[in-house]
Formats: sequence, C-alpha cells, structure tokens
Amino acid sequence: MGKVPKKTASNKTRKKKPARDIKSNPFEVKINKQKFDILGRKTKHDRGLPGVSRSKSIKRRTETLLKEYKNQGKSNTFIDKRFGEYNAELTEDQKMAKRFSLERQRLHTKKSMYNLNEEEELTHYGQSLADVENFNDMPDSDSETEEKGKLSAEFTAVAHFGGGGLLQKKASKPGEEEEAQKPKSRRELIEELIVKSKKEKHERQVQRDMAQELTEKLDKDWKEIHSLLAHQGPKTEQVEKKPKAGDYDIIVRELFFDVKAQPSDRLKTKEELAKEEQERLQKLEMERLRRMRGDFEDKSKKTPKHMSADDLNDGFFLEKIDNPCLVYKDGKLEQQDDEAEELGDEHEEENREDEDSDEDEDEEENQSEESDEDDHSDLGDDSHLDQDSESEGEHNEGAGEKKAVESSPKKEKAPSEEARQAMMVAAKTQLPFTFSVPESYEELQSLLAGQETEKQCLIVERIQKSNHPSLSAGNKPKLENLFGFLWTYIGELATRQPAELKTIDRMVPQLYDLSQMFPEAALSFAQSTLRQSVQELEDQLQTKGRATFPKLDKLIYIKITGALFPTSDYRHAVVTPTLVHLSQIVTKCSVTSLREVAAGLFTCCLFLDFVSFSKRFIPEVISFLLGILHLAVPCKDALGYTVIPPFKAVGKCSSLLVLQDKKAADSWEMKPLPMSWMHGMKQRDELEVAHFKLTSLAMCFNLCKKSCQLYRELPAFPEIIRPLEVLLTTHLPMNDYPPKLQELYQEVLQEMKDRPSCYQTLAFEKKKPVPLKFFTPKIVEVTDYGRKRGSSQQEKERMRLVHKHKREFKGAIREIRKDAQFLARHKFSGIMERDSERKQKVKMLMSSLATQEGEWKAMRRKKRKI
Repeated sequence: MGKVPKKTASNKTRKKKPARDIKSNPFEVKINKQKFDILGRKTKHDRGLPGVSRSKSIKRRTETLLKEYKNQGKSNTFIDKRFGEYNAELTEDQKMAKRFSLERQRLHTKKSMYNLNEEEELTHYGQSLADVENFNDMPDSDSETEEKGKLSAEFTAVAHFGGGGLLQKKASKPGEEEEAQKPKSRRELIEELIVKSKKEKHERQVQRDMAQELTEKLDKDWKEIHSLLAHQGPKTEQVEKKPKAGDYDIIVRELFFDVKAQPSDRLKTKEELAKEEQERLQKLEMERLRRMRGDFEDKSKKTPKHMSADDLNDGFFLEKIDNPCLVYKDGKLEQQDDEAEELGDEHEEENREDEDSDEDEDEEENQSEESDEDDHSDLGDDSHLDQDSESEGEHNEGAGEKKAVESSPKKEKAPSEEARQAMMVAAKTQLPFTFSVPESYEELQSLLAGQETEKQCLIVERIQKSNHPSLSAGNKPKLENLFGFLWTYIGELATRQPAELKTIDRMVPQLYDLSQMFPEAALSFAQSTLRQSVQELEDQLQTKGRATFPKLDKLIYIKITGALFPTSDYRHAVVTPTLVHLSQIVTKCSVTSLREVAAGLFTCCLFLDFVSFSKRFIPEVISFLLGILHLAVPCKDALGYTVIPPFKAVGKCSSLLVLQDKKAADSWEMKPLPMSWMHGMKQRDELEVAHFKLTSLAMCFNLCKKSCQLYRELPAFPEIIRPLEVLLTTHLPMNDYPPKLQELYQEVLQEMKDRPSCYQTLAFEKKKPVPLKFFTPKIVEVTDYGRKRGSSQQEKERMRLVHKHKREFKGAIREIRKDAQFLARHKFSGIMERDSERKQKVKMLMSSLATQEGEWKAMRRKKRKI
C-alpha cells in the first residue's frame, strides 16, 4: 500500500494557479533529453508536466474508479418499470387496460405451475379435499374394537357442547322443516341419540350373527364335498425341474467343502535344524556305545516319581488291560493262553516307538549296485555327476539310523548272554553317528578306506552335520579343509584302475553342500587345480611341441566344476578360465590314438554341457567334430571342406576310425563309450577295436545333433553347419555301417535340413532412390537501425499491428498497476481514518472513566471524613 500524499501548500497553490502559469513555471516542467538531434523530426514528448498529468489522473480515477469501488455490491437504484409510463402515444385508458391484462396474465402464469386443473375438484376417498382440510367430518371406524368406550362425533357435539344451529341444520332433512323449527330440549336430544346408537349396535350384531351362520354352513357343505373328492385318485403334482448347476456353482460348492488351511509352526532356521540334527546324532551315538558295552537297562521297572504335597493326582491315564477275560462253559473254566499271548504281543508292538520314524525309505533302493563297470561310464549320459543324487545319501543315512533305533526299543527286556554278545558285535561293526573333522588328508583316507560307497558318503555327511559352522566357531576352517581333502580324494579315485566313478558320483552332492557354505574355499581349490592343469599343458607344448589330452582325473575335475559353479554367467572367476582351457585342449592336443579320440569326445561333451543354458557359440567343438568324422573317411580326395589342426587331411593318423573289418558291424550294439579307453591302450582284439570305432562315430553323431539343436537360432547357422553337411552327405560310407547307426545318421541330416531362413542376400535396388527436394533460400535485405525493408504491404500492416498491440499492452499493464496503487492508497487512508476515530473514542472513554473514578474517590474520601 502506498502512503497517503501529504497536502502541502504547493498543491493548494497549483490548484489556484491557472494553467498558463503552471506551464511557464520551470519547476513544473520536465525536459526529456534525447540522444540524437535529428533535423526535421517533430517531437511530441520533449517537454512534460508530471504534476499536471498526475493531478488529472487522480481526478479521473476519483470520478470513475473510486465511485465504482464504493458502489460495489450495492443495488439501491430506483427504476420505473410501469408499462407505457413514458410512452406519449398511449392514452391513460390504454395504459390501464394493458397493465391490468399483464397483471392477470402474471397471476395466471404463477398458478399454472402447480395447479393441475382449476375446473375439476380433487377428492380423497370420495370426499373433497377442501372439506378434508376443514377437519369437520373425520372418518369413523365400524369395528367394535375401535368404537368400544367411545361416542360418536354427533353425540359429543350435541351433549357436550349443547348442539348448535349448524349441527341441527346438517342433521335435518327437507321433509322435516316444520319439526326442525320446533326446538327440542336437551334431554330429548340425548334420548334420541342413545336410541339411535343402540339401534346401530343391534344392527351390527345381527349382521355378525348372519355372517357366522353363513360361514358355518359353508364349512359344513365343504366337508361333504371334500369327502366325495377323497375317493378320487391323487393329483399328479408337477415337479419343478431344478436348473442344472453351472460350472461356477459347482466350483463354489467345491470351494465351500475344501479343507481350509490350518496355522502351522514357523519354519526353523538353519542353525536350529543343525542343532537338532547334532543332538539326534549324539543320542544315537550314545545308544550305540551303550550297546557296545553290553549295558541293557530293564525299563519295565517303573521308578517312583516325586510328587508334590499340592499334587491333586489328576494326571493319571487308563492303561490297556492285557489280562484275558475268564470264560466259563458248562461250569468249567476255558484256557485262553493263546489269546493272552497274542494280546501281549500286540501290546508290545503298539508300545514300541522308533526314534527316527520320519525316515521310512526302503533299503532295497539304496543297496542296488551295478555289477558292470561300463554301465555307469557313459560319456553321453552325464547324469551320474548331477545333484539329484543327494537323496540317495539321505536314504542311506536313514536306513542305517533306522536299524540302530530298531535295535534299541523303549521297553527292553534283559536279553540272554548270546543275544547280548551278538548285539555288542553288531554295535561294534556299525558306523559311529558322530565324527570329528579329520585334520589331514591321511586321516580322511583312513576313515574311508575299506568302506563301501554308501558308507563313505554317510561318513562325510555325518561329519558335516556333527560339525556345522553354527555350532562352534572353530568348525568353519575345519570344514573348509574338509572340502580340500574331498577334492583331492576324488582325484585319487579317478586315477585308480579301474576308476571308482560310482563313489565320485555319490561324493559330488557333499562337495556341493560344502561349496555353498564356503564358496571362497571352493573357488580357491578349483582355481589351483585349473592352474596346475594349464601349466602342465604349456610345459608339454614348450618341451615336445605338441601336447596330449589330460588324464581322466583332470577331466573329472572340469566336470565337477560345471556342477558346483554357475555356467550361464557372462563372466565367472572359475567357469570362464575353464572354458578357455577346454578350447586350448581341443585345439592344441593332437589326436594320434583311439584313447585321444575318446578323451576329445569327452571334452566336447563337457563343452556342450557348459554352454547348454547360455547357448554360446563354440567354434572349436564344430571343428573338432569335423576332424573326428574326417578320421572315418576312407577316400581323402576332393574333400570339399577344410580340416583344422590338430587334425590333418592326409597323414599317418588321419584314418583312425576307418572300419577295416566290415563283419564287425553285424555284432555291434549301441552302447555308451566305455571309460576304460581313457586310461590308455591295452592289448585288445580287432573286434573290440572295431566296436570302439563304431561307438565313437555314434557318439560323434549325437554331439552333432545336439550342436544343431543348440545353435539353430544363430543367423550364420547354415554356414556353420555346411562343412559337416558336406562330409556326411558325400564322403562317409554309410552302407558299411549297422542299421542303428544309419538311423542316427538320418536324424542328424534331418536336423541340419530343418534350418530356418534367417537372412536374405544383399541386392541392389531396382529403382534409384529419389533425393530430397531443395528449396531456394529467401533473402531479405536488412538495412540500418535493424528495420526490414522490401516486404509486402500485408507484412508491413501486420508488423504495424504487432507493434501497436505491444504498445497498448504495455500501456494497459501500466494503467492497471496505477489503478491498483490508487485503490491501495484509498483503502489505506480509510483504515487510517477508522483507526484514528477508534483511538479518539478510546481516549474519550478513558477520560470519562478517569473522571468517574475521580468523582467516586472524592465521594469515598468525604464518607471517611464523616
């Protein structure tokens, strides 16, 4: 808000002075200086009178804006709206007639909004609404219950209030005018009313009696008719067919009868489960040690329990009575010894409880063994190293612990000496339930030496459960060392003759559990083994110039690496170097014997297993399979494909898989490739060698089929698979091979032909592409002062209007701002006036109060003096 301008003497003198004196006064004139003096230019605003213009604007706003502000929200203006008042053409009679018609029309219009029909009379229950509104004739009820103890309106009007001319006229009839003229006394009127009421009551009673008689007669007649209708046959009731329930109704009913979920206990943590497992194993071990010592407690004797003085002895339960019932027949007691023995046996069986009732798997599944070594040495089927074999170790543990628990029932009777000795021997031969973690590799070897495969896995599992990291702080480094011992032990099992692949298969789940608990330790051991294998390969290349395929233990380590660590990661600390090492093995190790053929095929199997999820393209596998198939080609002329090292197109070892004995194809059967060929060549007959060649070809066909399925979605799949397709279709002598191998050959060709057309060859376009149109730039001449010239008349008019709009817009904003400041000053002045008025009133009140207070004190002082 702006300040109120002070009324100075200069303003007063300015109002009194004429305009001529003001313009000549140098203090009132403001000169606007210009930067440049231009000859011939007329200036309008070189001189100004700010005081005069300010006073003019204030006066204009006072007369217009201030009046509008004061009259804002007020409508007290008198407007004469009489029809024809200021029309000189109409006479007074015409004006009055027109006004009267308009008034009647306005009244009619208002009524017609709510009145449906003015001519018709509205009724309710046969009576006019106008009469009902007068409340003169209230409807009377004919029922006796309502009239009981009440008098009619006519009686009360005459008896209580003396009648009146209105009621008497209403009750009178036209024929009784003469009698009505004679006034009746009050007594006569009351007697007539009493007689009339009794007569009406009697008539109602007669009507009720007649209705009752008619009802009884009707009931009697209905009974007679009903007896006649009873002999007729029953009416066939129409059975309403219920609509068949829809699918939605059926589902709703099923959900209604479903068993609702019951609240369950919370899931236990790993630490709690490990603690319970340790306690269970310790309890079983104590039972085993007790049986070894021959200590058997007689649990049939009941030891007295301590009873408190406040015990109510209400914790009893009814025991089953095993005593047989006495049966008499012909006065003699019958013997029930057999039945008593049966009851006693049943009672013993019911009371016998197993401590490990949850593990009820069959032992026959755990004891299944394969006699043939080659049955579980399949290169194609790698399921013997999967993690699904974890359950077998659990079954073995459950079977061994179940035996231990069954041998120690709750209710034991003192056995004989022979049975005692037998149980002691059995307990000594049984595996302990708790083990300490071995501190060295030799200690682990001594624990596992001479044990069967199932028992070895059971020992390792019990070592983990008895020494879980959550049970003690020192168990973690011990179990990390246990992983290294098991890793070394698996390598030793692979170097044995023959290799104990079944034991390795059962040990992999234990390694996986330890690797999940200690990933850093597993990573370090796997990297150290891989580093050692890479160093051996490089040493062979430096010393001999060529390298041989790794032995079975190194390949088994690579296979276990794929089972312990994720192979689908883009980059992994163990898997990525392992893939690089496998590619070095396939490309740098020469193939000069059948043993190396078997090792190379096993390496290709590992490669495809590693990339089965990520589907990475491995060109080394395709090249190696092409080289293996090239070893089976008898004629090396005009190949149509290129053989990549370590294979040679022609040479001493380029025909390793060429079949010499064609009769061997008749006795060949498709079997997995035996692992015994991985350890080295022994003295084998020609038939066995021929069978190995055919099995190697079958294995190579399977790998080609798997590669086609894996890389089918690649855009370059036709070029990748073309060398294999050329070799299979033109160079292999399939007529010399057995029928099963030919069927597999046809399946591989079918996989190669079923390739999608992923791309199209590049070609020139038939038509030359049309170039974009170029537009000639518009050149506008720009002269001095930033003004544009040479434009059209419309452009000039538009620019003039734009400039005028800007100027008017700025002026409007300036005027609006000045109006707001003027109103703000006016509001502030009003506030200040009201404040000053209020202060003046307050001062007056305070002065009157002070005067009154002084007078009161003066009077008080006078009273005191008196």
